[in-house]
Amino acid sequence: INHNIWSITDRSGVASHHRPSLSVVEHMRILQQRVSPSAATQRYNARPMASLSSSRRVMWQRESTRQSRVVTKRSAVASAAHISPVSCAAAAAAPPASPSWPGAKIVPLVVCVSLGLVLNFAVPTPAGISQQGWTLLSIFVSTIAGLVLEPLPVGAWAFLSATVAIATKTLTFTQTFSAFTNDVIWLIVVSFFFAKGFEKTGLGERVAQIFVKFFGKSTLGLAYGLSFAEMLIAPAMPSTTARAGGIFMPIINSLSLSAGSKPNDESRKKLGAFLVNSQFQGSVNSSALFLTAAAQNLLCLKIATEMGVLIPSAWVTWFKAAVVPAVVCLLLTPLIMYNIFAPEIKETPEAPALATKRLESMGPMGRDEKIMLGTMGAAVCLWVCGEAIGVSAVTTAMIGLSGLLLSGVLTWRECLTYPAAWDTLFWFAILVGMSGQLNSLGVITHFAGQVGAQLVAANLGWPQVFVLLNGAYFVLHYMFASQTAHVGALYSAFLAMSLSTGIPGVLAALTLGVMSNLFGSLTHYGSGQGAVYYGAGYLNLKEVFKYGAIFGFGNFVIWLLVGSVWWRVMGLF
Repeated sequence: INHNIWSITDRSGVASHHRPSLSVVEHMRILQQRVSPSAATQRYNARPMASLSSSRRVMWQRESTRQSRVVTKRSAVASAAHISPVSCAAAAAAPPASPSWPGAKIVPLVVCVSLGLVLNFAVPTPAGISQQGWTLLSIFVSTIAGLVLEPLPVGAWAFLSATVAIATKTLTFTQTFSAFTNDVIWLIVVSFFFAKGFEKTGLGERVAQIFVKFFGKSTLGLAYGLSFAEMLIAPAMPSTTARAGGIFMPIINSLSLSAGSKPNDESRKKLGAFLVNSQFQGSVNSSALFLTAAAQNLLCLKIATEMGVLIPSAWVTWFKAAVVPAVVCLLLTPLIMYNIFAPEIKETPEAPALATKRLESMGPMGRDEKIMLGTMGAAVCLWVCGEAIGVSAVTTAMIGLSGLLLSGVLTWRECLTYPAAWDTLFWFAILVGMSGQLNSLGVITHFAGQVGAQLVAANLGWPQVFVLLNGAYFVLHYMFASQTAHVGALYSAFLAMSLSTGIPGVLAALTLGVMSNLFGSLTHYGSGQGAVYYGAGYLNLKEVFKYGAIFGFGNFVIWLLVGSVWWRVMGLF
């Protein structure tokens, strides 16, 4: 509508593209005025022909012809925009819509700011904590509340929090932005660009289609094929949201529609609902399996390192600790889902054929796909053995991205216009910086010591405390709309409490990191992939919460039971 209306040239012959955007109602009113003849023209046209002189009669005929052409042309414009005369009249008669407030959401803003103010001014500063530390904690609490309630986008809210910390002289500029030089945060940013390359080249889709081709003859086999395809892609594509939205949901949607299973319809239960639910619940184990499979894993590693917990050969250690419980859960999830949320269609003989057809249409691997495959293969190898030869994880990632840029697989403009990466860099760095300063000021260790003392006084051994802390950390995710926000808010506190009660440091850091993935399937709002899978329309809210709770509890139990035996064998405790 905007294009059609402002393409009209006014009577002075000047196009109106430069005019500022108006509301739809105002557009309709202008269009009606332009299509309708003016009152003066109507009075002139109503004059009897006989009352005009011959010269004026000629002028009248010319003007009448011109007006007719203008009206016809502008009516066509309105028709092309699907606007009826009645709609135009109704729109012109309607009062202008009152513009909504474009700034911060008022109620969440008041709640977030009030929390910080009350904590800072109404609650006495505990003994053992400096006033600077208490003020920073108040700002941090407001920041975390903003991550949950979102009065502004996350990056904008982090910027406001940083501004308050500097303006109140709670932190210096250097302290506030100290985490921007953190290597792990830059590893997260570069990982986003790897995900972009995986999606752009089509390599991720090709891998998934190959699994569908070989495993997709039955519905259960199809679920296993998709699940293990994600497990294979995960270490080189560290974004669960990108994997869900860019690769797996489009494939699942195509397979479901071909089987007559449509979203937002009862037919969704034929195939689509089962595949979406199985993939959603299984994806958290793929993310937990590899250090580089999710951004929050890298953030956990950074926080643990800042708190003095050093994980040797981090990539290898994480994989070794996670491989047994993760594979058990990946094997059980589709099978259990198949029995408690069974699809109506049990066999899918057309799925391999569809995958074969899609692979044929994609053709052989192109230049960019081959470069992407070689780059990611080399990166994974260096992540595995890089520390032995003195190559850090972030250096490996930078070398890989440099190769993609030099070869043209990715362009710098594509990197610049990938907002998720830069937004993550900003608010992650602010959050990590604040968390690190709280730790430096002794705030986190103070509260962890207090809670730890209470747990010790209850005569609980560290194994019981280990289960309680992991359980509390897991369940609290119902309050969060982001896995990374949860990690930024609570990981350091729970790790500190674990250390103060005698839980081995590496074990505590790894298990809390694993839980930071497993709780991503509890709700539709608690993770990026949750929003993607729920938004596809194959699951309703009741199903999301019901099976999220069932599989969330199941994953938690399996990881602690199977994991404990395996971690004992590994010598983590």
